[in-house]
Amino acid sequence: MRRHDTQDRNPVDAPRARVISRAVLALALLGAVWVVAGAPEDSDGKTAAEPQYGARLNLATVYAALNPLSWDPDDWAWKSNHDQGFFYEQLFAADLDKSVRKGGQYRFIAEAYLPEDSLRGELAESWEWETPLRLAITLRSGVMFPAKAGVMAARELDAHDVVFSYDRRDQSAKRIPTYFDHIDRVFARDERTVVFEFNRYNAEWAYRFGYGYYSGIVPREMADVDPKDWRNTTGSGPFSITRFVEGHSQTYARNPGYWDTERLGGYSYEIPFLDEVKYWIIKDEATAFTALRTGKLDVMEAIRWIMVDHLKKTTPELQWSRYLTNVGIFVALRVDREPFGDRRVRRALNLAVNQPEIAELFYGGHAELMAYPQHPGFGEAFQPLEEMPESVKELFGYDPEKAKKLLAEAGYPEGFTFEVQVSAVDPNAMDLLPLVASYLERVGVIMEIEPLEYAAFLSTMTTRTHGPGYMLQSGHVNPTTTLRKSFVTGQTWNPSMYSDPEFDARMAELFEERDEAKRIQTIRELTVQMLDEAPYIWLPSQYLHTAWWPWVKNYNGELRAGAVRPAPIYARVWIDQELKRSMGFK
Repeated sequence: MRRHDTQDRNPVDAPRARVISRAVLALALLGAVWVVAGAPEDSDGKTAAEPQYGARLNLATVYAALNPLSWDPDDWAWKSNHDQGFFYEQLFAADLDKSVRKGGQYRFIAEAYLPEDSLRGELAESWEWETPLRLAITLRSGVMFPAKAGVMAARELDAHDVVFSYDRRDQSAKRIPTYFDHIDRVFARDERTVVFEFNRYNAEWAYRFGYGYYSGIVPREMADVDPKDWRNTTGSGPFSITRFVEGHSQTYARNPGYWDTERLGGYSYEIPFLDEVKYWIIKDEATAFTALRTGKLDVMEAIRWIMVDHLKKTTPELQWSRYLTNVGIFVALRVDREPFGDRRVRRALNLAVNQPEIAELFYGGHAELMAYPQHPGFGEAFQPLEEMPESVKELFGYDPEKAKKLLAEAGYPEGFTFEVQVSAVDPNAMDLLPLVASYLERVGVIMEIEPLEYAAFLSTMTTRTHGPGYMLQSGHVNPTTTLRKSFVTGQTWNPSMYSDPEFDARMAELFEERDEAKRIQTIRELTVQMLDEAPYIWLPSQYLHTAWWPWVKNYNGELRAGAVRPAPIYARVWIDQELKRSMGFK
């Protein structure tokens, strides 16, 4: 089976000098002259807006309150693609030509889920399964690493860089257990061909090393410098980082030699259009809202429902997108500590929390009772609450009397006290957790809340020093990873410490299953099992909003083009500077 990225990525028209590609420039130097008259037209013949080069895009992103967790891809930090995905490209990425904005079906909101038909080759030009367990990937030619003082001279990407990136990641002491266990060997067959040899099939292969959290391709010169220093970072992507001020901002500058293009109105344009992209690190929501209203922010990607009506009244010019969050929020209960080794106790705590009231009052109705571990955006893998067995349905209701009965049966008729850690920079969690505590107190269970700064909060989980309760917002990722990372024995993102050999074995079989219908059936069965086991206090999932000013063009609220990676989206955005000025902003 052989698949090619069939998109037209080579410029064929050049309405102005700034748009002329390197290929066209080469022809011009050889004496060829291409003349194109008129303005670009879209598919129905209407004159399309001319993209503008220059300007800076100012953003409060989905993770606006968080600093980069690391600049070293081998640290396996979940947020790496968000910060490093500007310059470290991947083998695959979202096909943004299939976005709703361009008439397609995909919003590209999902945290790390790209259905097969929404995928395109980024650094991969084509890929072929030569045998059931050998995948050959042909790289694009002409993709350049720019020169970086003290790091490397400019040169072309080759297959050895992909092998280097994979090997470094695979040998990292911080790698997620079992993540690459299905791969025996990765090698360069020639300068443009990388071969992955599997020891068993893995249904997540494209995600695991192609567009996932830990898939960035770095030049092998990085072996000779400190990769933790942001000043040493360099890659083939559309931007490079030029400034990082911890707790304040990250600034990325246009890569003038970037290889990709954007097709608009019948013409192909070099990208990125922007000269700069700036992430503003803003921990205070009120400060972020002020920055948005005053035009200091062009885009704010994650706005809680409670502020939406106010912003629409005070700043009616803003454009809006609404989406169901891609992270589940819950209180993990450590099953390796008493009293949470007892399933009755875990179920009792779920029954004691008034889920419908939280959805209706705390979230103002802007929430779904059950949208984790599976997300409604996962198609058939998601089974709605109304289709769940009664034993699962009751966990999303409210029955404090049954909760008390279960606690008494488990030997806790008077309740108990336990500690819960929470991220202090997460306003939703900080507001919600005291409400959860108040429900539990009604059945005699006292929750002691310990807020921690995010780095310390995350460290307690990864080092397994977290308390018996741990309030986490964890990404759905995709239908299989959400089960693996959350419930398989020994996984990093399994804060409940849940462990069941039979569940682990079924998950291993799930990854090896090639038949999608059979995978979906198993996913549904395992999801019901884990909901029923209640290693978490399940909580409703909220709807969020993205707002942007009308001068932000070629954008419709898209958030990710791979695992938490927005850079390909920003590379295609431009600022209508005349419109911005006409609206009274500089």
